[in-house]
Amino acid sequence: MIKFLEQLGLYFILLKKVLSKPEKPVIYYKQTIHEIVFLGLNSVGIITVISFFMGAVITLQTAYNTENPIYPTYLIGLGCRDSILLEFSSTITGLILAGKVGSSIASEIGTMRVTEQIDAL
Repeated sequence: MIKFLEQLGLYFILLKKVLSKPEKPVIYYKQTIHEIVFLGLNSVGIITVISFFMGAVITLQTAYNTENPIYPTYLIGLGCRDSILLEFSSTITGLILAGKVGSSIASEIGTMRVTEQIDAL
C-alpha cells in the first residue's frame, strides 16, 4: 500500500511539472513550430504522390466495373471524384500521416538513444 501511495505521489508531481508554466516559453514555442514544419509540412509530398496513385487506381477500377453502354462516361469521373473527396481523402491522409509521423518520432527517439541523450536527461 505504501508503494502504491508513493507511486501515486510521484505521478501527481509529474503532472504538476507537465502542467506548470515552462521556464522559457519562447523556446517551447520555437520548438513546437519546428516540429510542426518537420512532421507536418514535410509530409505533403508523400501524401500528394500516394493520393495521385490512389486516384488513378480508383478511376481504373470504376471504369472497369462500370463498362455498360447505358452509363454515360462522365459518371466514371463523377463517381471517382465523390468517392475520393467524401470517403478516401481524409481517411487515407490520416493513415499516411500517422505512419510517417510515428516513424519519424520513433527514429528521433532511436537517434537520441544511440547518442545517449536520453541517459543525459
